[in-house]
Amino acid sequence: MAEVLNLPPGIAGLLAIMARLRDREGGCPWDLEQTFATIAPYTIEEAYEVADAIDRQDLASLKDELGDLLLQVVFHARMAEEQGAFAFDDVVAAISDKMVRRHPHVFGDASFEDAEAQTVAWEEQKRREREASGEADTSVLAGIARGLPEWQRAVKLQKRAATVGFDWPDVRPVIAKLHEEIEEVRVEFDAVAAAPDNAEARDRLEEEIGDLLFVCANLARHGKVDVGAAMRRANLKFERRFRSMETLAAQDGLSLAELPLEGQDAYWDQAKRAERDD
Repeated sequence: MAEVLNLPPGIAGLLAIMARLRDREGGCPWDLEQTFATIAPYTIEEAYEVADAIDRQDLASLKDELGDLLLQVVFHARMAEEQGAFAFDDVVAAISDKMVRRHPHVFGDASFEDAEAQTVAWEEQKRREREASGEADTSVLAGIARGLPEWQRAVKLQKRAATVGFDWPDVRPVIAKLHEEIEEVRVEFDAVAAAPDNAEARDRLEEEIGDLLFVCANLARHGKVDVGAAMRRANLKFERRFRSMETLAAQDGLSLAELPLEGQDAYWDQAKRAERDD
C-alpha cells in the first residue's frame, strides 16, 4: 500500500500520511476537526492498550498497539507544526537530549552506587531543569502532572516526598496506618447509614476512602509492586472468575440474576476451586 501511495519508508511515511490526513484540501474531515484536547483521551487509551498487550504477553498485539501509540505522537506533533510551535523532529531531538542529559553515568563520567542513588540523581536533574526553565514552583512535589491517573499520581507524590526523607522506614507502620484508615472508613459508613441525606457525612466518607486508597498505594510502593499492574491483575481475576460463574450456572440451567447472593457465592467458590485444580 505504501508503494501504491508512493510514500517514503519508515517514520517519514507515517509523517506524510498524517500530513495528508490533516490537509485542508482533501484531508479527512474527522482528523481535521481534532485538537490537542480531543486527541488526548485517545493517547491515554492507546497507552493502556499497550500495557494490556504486555500483560497478555501478546507480542503481535503489542506491535500493533505501539504503532497506534506512535500515531498519537505523530498526530500531536503535526497539530503543533501547523501552529508553528514545533515539529516531530523537534520532539525527537528534545527526548534525545533529555536522555543523554539524565544519564551522565552512561554518556558522561558520573557514577552511581546503585539504582536508588541513580533515581535520586534523576529527580535532582529534573529539579534543575525546571529551575532553569523558570519554573516558579520550587516544591519537591513540583512537576507531577495532574493529568495522571490518581493512583499513579499518589505513588509519584509519595516517591518524591521520600527523596527528602519523608517516608516510613518499612512496611509495618504502613500496615498499621491501613488498619487505622479502615476503621475511619467504617465510622463514616455508619454515619452515612444514620443520615443518608447528610451531604457532610458523604463528603467525609469520600475523604476517608481517599485516605484509605492513598495508603494502599503506599503499601504497594513499599512492596515494590506496581499499583496499575496489581489492579489489572485483580480485574482480570475477577472477570475470569465471574465469567466462569456464568458458565457454571448456565450448565445447570440457571442464570446468576435468578439466584440469591448465597447461590451466587456457591458458584464463585466453585470457580475458584476450578482455577486451583487447573
